[in-house]
Amino acid sequence: MKSPRLYLQLIRWDRPAGWLLLLWPTLSALWIASRGFPGWHLLLVFTLGTILMRSAGCCLNDVADREFDKHVKRTAQRPVTSGALSVGAALRFGALLALAAFALVLTTNAVTVVWSFAALAVAVVYPYAKRYVSMPQAVLGVAFSFGIPMAFSAVQGGPPWQVLSAAGWADCSFAKLTASVPPLAWVLLLGNLFWVLAYDTEYAMVDRDDDLKIGMKTSAITLGRWDVAGVMAFYAIFLLIWVLALMPYALGAIFYIAIAVAALQALWHWTLIRHRTRDGCFKAFRLNHWVGCAVFVGVAGSYVFGALG
Repeated sequence: MKSPRLYLQLIRWDRPAGWLLLLWPTLSALWIASRGFPGWHLLLVFTLGTILMRSAGCCLNDVADREFDKHVKRTAQRPVTSGALSVGAALRFGALLALAAFALVLTTNAVTVVWSFAALAVAVVYPYAKRYVSMPQAVLGVAFSFGIPMAFSAVQGGPPWQVLSAAGWADCSFAKLTASVPPLAWVLLLGNLFWVLAYDTEYAMVDRDDDLKIGMKTSAITLGRWDVAGVMAFYAIFLLIWVLALMPYALGAIFYIAIAVAALQALWHWTLIRHRTRDGCFKAFRLNHWVGCAVFVGVAGSYVFGALG
């Protein structure tokens, strides 16, 4: 039996920044869809589900990239790449984690269950997009942002699936699926996609030299000397889209203060990445979850103080 430590390394348990990057926008969407605290049930479902699916994604990603990772200094010692854990073991563990996440989704409603399959499909496609797409970070952006429409669907998508008859399940048409997710959710997803482009380009800048040698496609390579400018533009577009999308909801001063804090963090990241050092770019990536945290605090805080006012 393999050591549990290997499985913890596989899912990057010692690096919570990865799942926090998914969690903050998902929680923001939950609060917006619910116009405040979404309840303990949905909070637990989406928090645990995010951790489980990110962990499952790590398993699939390491299996898909094991031959490439051998040639990258930062990833050469990952359990699957080094041979400490077999491909089969990693895939079985990933499947178990994904099933656990799906069990959580089953406590919501029918349309959210259906949307979860779309989210899974995007997550499965991403590891292989790096072979064919010049900016695979855009695919990752969709995968990492899919918690947003699912959060809206869980809040607004109707009764629990268990109470639906066969006819009710049959009524989960495309029209009903799209109706359960308002345009606001897709706009927020688009904005969040640009945030993913920003931080994952920083991440790609760390490995650019190795990726060029092995023929991996990344946004850092595609942008070339415009990488730093591109990262800053992505941050700006992300924050601008979220501000414009949420402006009609009158979230209040605390939201705009939080956006300003997130913008200041983005400017700080510029100082970390402008010389393109590995340590600086990796530090900027690792600390990105604080950008998402600031936005979430602004969203949740606005509803708290709005209710108290």
